[in-house]
Amino acid sequence: MFDFFKPILTDFQNPVLYAIPIFALLMGIEIYVNYKDRSDNYSLPDTAASLSMGIGSVVVDLLTKSIAYLAFWALYEQFGFFKSYLEFTVLGWVLLFFFDDFTFYWHHRLSHQVRLLWAAHVNHHSSTHYNLSTALRQSWTEVFYKYIWYLWLPILGFHPIMILAQMSLSLMYQFWIHTKHIKQLPTFVEYIFNTPAHHRVHHAKNIVYLDKNHAGILIIWDRLLGTFQQEDPNEPVEYGITTNINTYNPLRIASHDFVILYRDLRKANLWSVRLKYLFYPPGWSPDGSTQTADQMRATWKQEQERSTKID
Repeated sequence: MFDFFKPILTDFQNPVLYAIPIFALLMGIEIYVNYKDRSDNYSLPDTAASLSMGIGSVVVDLLTKSIAYLAFWALYEQFGFFKSYLEFTVLGWVLLFFFDDFTFYWHHRLSHQVRLLWAAHVNHHSSTHYNLSTALRQSWTEVFYKYIWYLWLPILGFHPIMILAQMSLSLMYQFWIHTKHIKQLPTFVEYIFNTPAHHRVHHAKNIVYLDKNHAGILIIWDRLLGTFQQEDPNEPVEYGITTNINTYNPLRIASHDFVILYRDLRKANLWSVRLKYLFYPPGWSPDGSTQTADQMRATWKQEQERSTKID
């Protein structure tokens, strides 16, 4: 059994580990700028909560990543249809960059559109602050299932080490976009890549911004698939979730929506309703007492149109 784990424990040098000093340096610079500008963008309890969530996620991921490696390796050895073309080749790395990013997009998008998955992902959006420490507010439960989305890659013939490395590089890229201090980048960059401006929209609780910009590295997927939303200077971003949880306790941050989901399941009398609570979008309710993001947006648009007619 150790022979299976040996490559991930020795050959795979997680790039994220080497990036930690850079993360710390950038956070220190941002904290200094925050202090110099007398901004309230950092809060010690909030930052401590984000760091605690990040540490917990890393610890849990030590196990889940090892299990994922075993699954990737088994599929790669059993199938690996194009491994001779993809294994550590230039073509392989280029294709993997796009395939990994496209996979992340769908995993991320579904994590906002399926209630059960949202319960695992919501903690990343639970901070009312938006800074580099927010990037570290990672889920403790999402790592149990996120690798499932990537199982098709070893079947194609991408080596498991390549897949894990590219996933780490994507995670590293997404660190720097969690900032208010970078407003707009050159137009061609904003059009192709996920940027702080695009990701601020993603972390907003404004109705017009909800469930938009699910990109990892490339924003082109959102543009092509109808989930892109430009940051509007006339619509300042409000951060957090539609019903803020008002806690810095990591255990509550990690579990609060699972608790709410459990209560919803208990009060449902029919299995069909329970399944809808699990797999319909967050906010769905059988009596319409709560609304999904799409329903809230439709109501908001009707109110905007009504207000425009009155004016």
